[in-house]
Amino acid sequence: MSNILDFTLVDLVERIKKKDLSSKEITKTYIERSEKSKKLNTYITEDFESALKKADNFDSKPDFNKKLPGIPIAVKDLFCTKNVRTTAGSKILENFIPTYESTVTNNIWNEGGILLGKLNCDEFAMGSSNETSFFGNVQSPIGEKLVPGGSSGGSASALAAKLTPSTIGTDTGGSIRQPASFTGIVGLKPTYGSCSRYGIVAFASSLDQAGPMTRDVKDCALLFSVISSYDNKDSTSINFKRDDYFKKLNKSIKGKKIGIPKEYRVDGMPKEIEDLWQKGINIAKDAGAEILDVSLPNTNYALPTYYIVAPAEASSNLARYDGVKYGFRSEGENLIDMYEKTRSEGFGNEVKRRIMIGTYVLSSGYYDAYYLKAQKVRRLIKNDFDEVYKKVDAILTPSTPSSAFKIGEKTNDPVSMYLNDIFTVPINLAGLPAISIPAGHDQKGYPLGLQIIGKAFDEQNILNIAYSLEQEIKFKNKMNDWWI
Repeated sequence: MSNILDFTLVDLVERIKKKDLSSKEITKTYIERSEKSKKLNTYITEDFESALKKADNFDSKPDFNKKLPGIPIAVKDLFCTKNVRTTAGSKILENFIPTYESTVTNNIWNEGGILLGKLNCDEFAMGSSNETSFFGNVQSPIGEKLVPGGSSGGSASALAAKLTPSTIGTDTGGSIRQPASFTGIVGLKPTYGSCSRYGIVAFASSLDQAGPMTRDVKDCALLFSVISSYDNKDSTSINFKRDDYFKKLNKSIKGKKIGIPKEYRVDGMPKEIEDLWQKGINIAKDAGAEILDVSLPNTNYALPTYYIVAPAEASSNLARYDGVKYGFRSEGENLIDMYEKTRSEGFGNEVKRRIMIGTYVLSSGYYDAYYLKAQKVRRLIKNDFDEVYKKVDAILTPSTPSSAFKIGEKTNDPVSMYLNDIFTVPINLAGLPAISIPAGHDQKGYPLGLQIIGKAFDEQNILNIAYSLEQEIKFKNKMNDWWI
């Protein structure tokens, strides 16, 4: 069936349940498309043969009560998948095969999903362009030599190029929303504690959160309802009543109060981003929402705070990669020499940069000056949001300060790269949910996204607002399959 690739996740589920399509037909179609799309470098590990067998098994004994019956899905290579290689985009884990499954992926398989393979990402999720992966950079299907964003760049690229009907990523400072904006897809960063972190290779434990990446908001609500669950194996998982986000999706936003933070109007922001933001405001107004100007005064401190907290946690989390128990090991004259060579050869430059920053801010004499102070500022950022949410139901901002840039354009300027996350990192510091939806194009035809930020555990509300905006925007990606 030639139009399988044009169906959304919800469409595919409906057609499988009606027996209009089989799991094998869908799986085979996506595998064939993926085989033709090697140029994009989206996959690190393919699991195609196993996927076809699982699709066959499903078709012989279908269970239509599942939320994802026989649906193939590729996932970011940060999620541990039992007996399938998991690398986190790093040389140090190049040959690591987990003996257990992450809770989020397990939730997907329990609902009938089938693993297609593992998608490329920035090394240990540290990056904004998918250029730090040991397995090479991912190309965006939007344009040749264009970054897909990061760190979930392989996930965004594979989804936009129709190599998987939906996918999941992780978001530490914008790693779902920024690539979603760059590639014209929907990406949700849930409330911290909403999705289990068990079995996700850790970057910064107080910031990391798994989330869905999909073609539209309905698909996003469906996939989020699958992956969000309480998990006693994760001490940061929060036990609250989860909605059926898909069933409760509603595009009526009449009477909703939406805040516009003045601090997000940054100096030098391109006019097309400003215009896009205004377009979103006008659509929300026309749909019956009330627009209010709000202030988040500590926003300017979010980036420096993030780049103290995140590297500090990274340096602690990555201390376990020492070549002793698992992963890459370099030969050394003695134990200390082996440690040093393993970590020096096993990590890429960006990871080493962040480990060094993190070790420095946690070191004796600097802890109070940097790390402790950053945590206090983080609290102030959270307080800003708490104050604003006394007046509004959600906040509307751009997702990124620009559209996608060329591969190599910012590689030698880490600070310029970090500025890509200026609109996304405050949300991670505050532990709040936020969704990016495609909302327009720049002059070159590259996608631009709008971000809706919600109160903690209020995903249903921001999904509804996103759905309402999406219906009016009617976004269509501009692609010509240049890579095939």
